[in-house]
Amino acid sequence: MHCLSVGGLLAAKRRTGHKRKQKRSTYRTSSAIPNAEKVRACYGQVNGSGETRGKALSAILSEADFLLSAGAPPRLHGVRSHLHTTAATAGALAAVAALLTTAPPAAAAGPRDVTADVLADRDVTLTGDTVVSVPAGTTTYDGVLHGEGTLTVRGSGTLVLTRDSDFTLPKSRQRQAVKTQGGNHPYTTVTNPDPPAITVERGATLQYGTGGGTGLIGHFPYNTPGYRLNQLNIRVDGTLRLSLTRTFNIGTISGSGLVTQPRGMWGTLDLAGTHPFSGVIDNGTGMAVGRPEYPVALPNARAILNQGSWIIDTPLYQTITLRQDFYQREYGSDVNVHTRPGSKVVLTGQYSYSDQGGDTRPSLSDPGLNWRSIPHQLNKRGTNIEGADVQWGDGTTHRIFMPGTADTVYINLHVASGRRSRLTFDYDGPVTLGAPIGGGRYHDTLAAPGAGDVVIAGTRGNDVTFAAQQYYDGSTTVEQGATLRLGSAQGDGSLLMGGTQRSVVNDGTLIVQNKKTAISLSHISGSGSLVQSGAATTTLTGSGVSYTGTTTVSRGTLALRDGATLARTKAIRLTSAGARLDAGRSTLLVTGALSGKGTVKGTVSNEGAVEGGVTVTGDFTQRGNGRLVVGDKPLKVGGAVRLAGDLDLSSASASAHEIRVLDHAGSAKTNGTFGGLREGAEVKLADTVYRISYKGGDGNDVVLTAAAASPKASATRAKSAPGSAAAQPRTANTAGSGLGWWPYVLAVGLLIGLVFPAARRRGGGRRGGGRHAAGNRSL
Repeated sequence: MHCLSVGGLLAAKRRTGHKRKQKRSTYRTSSAIPNAEKVRACYGQVNGSGETRGKALSAILSEADFLLSAGAPPRLHGVRSHLHTTAATAGALAAVAALLTTAPPAAAAGPRDVTADVLADRDVTLTGDTVVSVPAGTTTYDGVLHGEGTLTVRGSGTLVLTRDSDFTLPKSRQRQAVKTQGGNHPYTTVTNPDPPAITVERGATLQYGTGGGTGLIGHFPYNTPGYRLNQLNIRVDGTLRLSLTRTFNIGTISGSGLVTQPRGMWGTLDLAGTHPFSGVIDNGTGMAVGRPEYPVALPNARAILNQGSWIIDTPLYQTITLRQDFYQREYGSDVNVHTRPGSKVVLTGQYSYSDQGGDTRPSLSDPGLNWRSIPHQLNKRGTNIEGADVQWGDGTTHRIFMPGTADTVYINLHVASGRRSRLTFDYDGPVTLGAPIGGGRYHDTLAAPGAGDVVIAGTRGNDVTFAAQQYYDGSTTVEQGATLRLGSAQGDGSLLMGGTQRSVVNDGTLIVQNKKTAISLSHISGSGSLVQSGAATTTLTGSGVSYTGTTTVSRGTLALRDGATLARTKAIRLTSAGARLDAGRSTLLVTGALSGKGTVKGTVSNEGAVEGGVTVTGDFTQRGNGRLVVGDKPLKVGGAVRLAGDLDLSSASASAHEIRVLDHAGSAKTNGTFGGLREGAEVKLADTVYRISYKGGDGNDVVLTAAAASPKASATRAKSAPGSAAAQPRTANTAGSGLGWWPYVLAVGLLIGLVFPAARRRGGGRRGGGRHAAGNRSL
C-alpha cells in the first residue's frame, strides 16, 4: 500500500475484492489490521501536510465503505462472517480515529523572509505576510515591492526605499469603508480601517525616499477629491522617516513609535482621517493636518514636535480638536490655522520650547524658558490664524496654548477669503497671555493690526490676563462668568481702541490693573462690571461707554473724558481711601449708587443714592429723586451744596450725641433741604430724637443733634432703604405712638375664648365615631 495515497488505497481495495471470490470461510479479520497498521506507519510521513492528510482520510473512509458493502457470506457462516466484516471495518475506522486524535493541528505557515532579496536589491513579489530583518546601519533598497500581502520591517537598522512600491492587502483583510460626502463641498472619511499593511517594529527604521519624489509605499484605488488616499495603512512602533519632497498620504497610522520628517524637506504629508497612533509626530518642514477635503483626528498622539509649519484646515461645518502638547527646538516654527465657514479648530494643549527628551519624548526642563529669550531665539514660535475660528482650551484646563512674551512668541490674526479671524480663550482657571496679538507676517507681528476678534468664554473660572499691549483691530467680548484682566506683574496690558470696530462687549468682569501704563477704553457695552485696581490711570472716553454693571475703583484713578458717563452703571464703589474717580469737566450723574471711602474729583449730581464716606471735591447736588444715605462717616463736599430728595437713616447709629450727615468744606451756605426736613425738624432714630440743622459744624454742615424725646416729633419723609425691615423703626416716620399694642392683645384673647368652646362642643357630638365605630358598623 502506498503511503496514504489514493492509488495505494484503491489497489488494496482491488486485492480485497479478489480475495472475496475465494471461499467465504477463509476470510480473516487480519485483512483489516494490516491496513490500520499501514495507516499508522505512513502517518509520520504525512504529518504537517493538511492537503495529504485530507486525501488519506478520504481514502480510508472509502475503504470502510467498501468493507461494509461487501456481499453477505453463506448462512452457514453468517455469524462468523459478520464478525469478520465488522472487525475489518472497525480496523479501518480505528485508523481514521488514530489519525484524527493523534495528529496535532497543522502549524500556520510563518511569514516569508525576503531579507536576502532586499539586501541583493532584487524586486520582491509579496505572496502573503512578508518580513525584512534589517541589519544594523543603513540598508538602501533600490528594488520594488509588489504583489499581495503585508510587509513587516524589523531589526536594528534603517531600510531606505528609493523607488515607489505598490502592493495590495489580501482581500480577506480589506474592510474599511471610504465615503465622500458634502455635495458641492466634498470631503472624505474612512471608517473601520483595514489592519496595517506595513508594520515597523520597535528598534527598526523605515525611510521613504532620499530627499526626492520617490520611495513611497502606496496603493491608491480611491477617487478621493483633493488628495490621494493611500489604502495601505501603517503601524509604526519603531521609526518612520519621511524624506520625500512631494505631497503624499500614508493611510491610517497606528502604533506608538515616531513618525518624523527631516527639516528642510519641502514635502507635505496629508495627515487625513482619524489615526489611533499614540507616539510622537515630528514635523520637520510641513504637514497638512486636515483640509477642506478631509477632517483629521489624533486622539492618542503623545506630542507634536513641530520644527516647521503645522498647517490645520477643516471641511465645512466641522470642528477639529487637537489635545496634544506642541514642542519646538529650532527657531521659526509655527502653527497655521485655516477653517471653512461654520468650522472651528480647538487646541487644548500647550505650544512650548523643548530642551530635553529628544525626538521621542520632548519636554521642557524649566517653564521659565518659554518666557525669556535664549541664544539664537531657539524658543521663538508662533501662530498665524488665517480667517479662522480658533479656540484655545476647552474649559477643562488652564494651561495657555502660547506661553511667552513678545520676545519668544508671536500671534497673528489675518483676513482670508473675506473672513476675519476669531480667537477664543476657554479655560477653567487663570492664564496669562504675555505677548501681543497683531496682524503682521510671521515674526513681525506688530507690522499691522490683527484682523479679528477675541472672546473670553463664559466658562466658570475662566480668568485671562493680557500682560502686553494688544494690537488687534476688532472687538473684545467677555462673556458672563468670565474675567479679563489688563496688566499683571509680568507687564501692563491694553486693548487697541478707536472706531466702532474696536469695542468691548463686557458681560463678565473687566479688571484694569496696570502699574505704569495709563490706558484709554471706549465703546464698552454689556451687563458686566469694570474694576480699576492699578496704580496707573484708566480713562473711559466717548459716548459709547454704556455698560450697566458695577464700577469699582480700588486703587488708582478712573477718569471720564469726552462725554463718557457712568449714568447706566448700577453702582459706583470707591473701596479705598486712595481710590479716585475723575469726572473731568463734566458732572458725574449718579443714577444707581455711589459709595465707599474714595474721592470723586469733580461735580456730582445725585439721582440715585449716595452714601456717606465719599468725598466730592466739586459741587454736590441732590435732586428730588435722590437719596443721601447716612453712614459712619459724613459725605464730604468741597464745592456748593444743593439739597432735595430724601435722607436715609437706615444705616445710621443712634449711639452718638451728634451725627454729621454732610461735611461742607466751603464757606458758602448749604442750599435746600431734604424733603420734609426743614431746619430744626425732629427725626427719631431708635429711641433717640434728633433735630436736623443745615448750619451745624463750622456753619454750613448738615448735622443731627440729639434732643429730649417729644411726642410731637415731626412725621418726616426720611426713609429707610427699600426692603430693609430691620431699619424701619429707626426713621422719623415711626415717631407717632398711637394707642400702643394692648388693644391687639385684647382682641386676640377674646377670639380664642370664642373659638375653643365651640370646638369642644363639636368634638363631643361625634363620640363613638372614628376608626373603631366604623368597624362596628361594618359587622
